[in-house]
Amino acid sequence: MFEALPVFILLALVVLVGWLILKLTVKVLKWLALNAVSGLIVLGLLNFLGITHVQLNLINLLIVAVGGIPGAFIVILLSLL
Repeated sequence: MFEALPVFILLALVVLVGWLILKLTVKVLKWLALNAVSGLIVLGLLNFLGITHVQLNLINLLIVAVGGIPGAFIVILLSLL
């Protein structure tokens, strides 16, 4: 019986670490999705209104997805150069 105790402790620790990793991953993905949507809305609105003419390619989308609204303004500033 005492030999099984370390196995149960190890199993409990593995489950706890897995749960924490899953929880943090979901939190980061929610933050990234919110940034991406808000930045794309700002960039799309400014393109639609004719204020800017930023091409939507993969690099610009990645900058906006990670940066959100500040990322959108960085892409706009870079397109003006």
